[in-house]
Amino acid sequence: MPKQPAQGWTTVADLRAQSLKSWGSGALLREVLEPGVLYPRRRPLKRPTAGTLRSDYAAASAWAAELFGAVGPFSLETAEVGRTTVGANHLPAAAVFAAVEDEIGFIGKAKDAARFVELAGSLASLHSLFRGWALKRPLKLLELGADALTAARVALWLQDNPGPGIYVRQLSVPGVHTKFIENHRKVIDELVTELRAEPDPQADAGNGGPLADAQASPGSLLGQSAARTPAARFAAAHGFLHPPELVRFRLLDPGMALLGQARDLTVTAEAFSTLQLPARTVMITENLVNFLALPERPDTLAIYGAGYGFSSLRDAGWLRNCEVLYWGDLDTHGFRILDQLRAVHPHVASVLMDEATLLAHRDAWASEPSPSKAVLSRLTPDESALYEGLRNDAFGTAVRLEQELIRWDWALERFAVSR
Repeated sequence: MPKQPAQGWTTVADLRAQSLKSWGSGALLREVLEPGVLYPRRRPLKRPTAGTLRSDYAAASAWAAELFGAVGPFSLETAEVGRTTVGANHLPAAAVFAAVEDEIGFIGKAKDAARFVELAGSLASLHSLFRGWALKRPLKLLELGADALTAARVALWLQDNPGPGIYVRQLSVPGVHTKFIENHRKVIDELVTELRAEPDPQADAGNGGPLADAQASPGSLLGQSAARTPAARFAAAHGFLHPPELVRFRLLDPGMALLGQARDLTVTAEAFSTLQLPARTVMITENLVNFLALPERPDTLAIYGAGYGFSSLRDAGWLRNCEVLYWGDLDTHGFRILDQLRAVHPHVASVLMDEATLLAHRDAWASEPSPSKAVLSRLTPDESALYEGLRNDAFGTAVRLEQELIRWDWALERFAVSR
């Protein structure tokens, strides 16, 4: 029984893998749509040496036979090997694909390629500039199929209706609903970008339109763009209305009146920024149950933070006149959120985010999935030392203590100390 070609000779399977890699990069589909200089394409083959022919002629012969048997989608160039040792042998040296269609057929993708050409033609019939997107994203076009054409119609509508001032729900394009937009925002943005490649007098005058404005936005973290979610950014980019950011807070002082006996309130961020509350202390916590369980406390209100994204507090200038306490998870991201909160309200103090609390709850430690590696500049020396310890695994690998796992008696004692 002949040995398998363990020497690394290029097999038909290897050749197919190379072609599939070209397919996966989109190169073959781009070549179908816009032929260049790739073809005829020559793929060199690793082949037996004269020494191998002398020591293992059977294996080398079987290897060559497999390649010669696969000829059809490609032709083979041969090279003479072993003339002075075992006699002249003509072995495969390179596989040559005459045309891209031959290589596509070799990997069984002919139907997919035909579908791609059909879809690209349909896109171009909607607008010639969409051909550019098809060339950049050929596999995405195949994946989306007819949805790509619907996304293109949305892009055209956006071009014709800049700053519509309606909710996405009100968009009247056949086959388009809110879920469609949610699932295809990125593609719609890409297609709009292709349309913007067309000369636009307004853009030349320094007005790049809503998409350009959104791309120029510094981001979605605290103190920057208020459009924190993908949906909000999409709405801002294209001039759609979007539900306002909300702030949920509880009045912990029973004597603090706002709306009758209402203690747990949710208002828009804009409304929150205008409140005039007789509060001296504000407690921000990320965990909903902690937010709901915080006890009564004079002159105090609690805010439900819910993780990254305190841009809703950015314009609440009255917080600068309050003691602001932040209670987050004892992990790297908890400190990163604290650092970002201080970008807007530098006087924020942390509670229950100290080494004593961490070490007192070893039994509740868990593993942080993706610890932050960011350099944080707004932490106190003690906070910074603890953050570095967590970041560098000084307490164990990716240690985290979620705030809801801190013993309630421990939390209440320290909450009282912060009065």
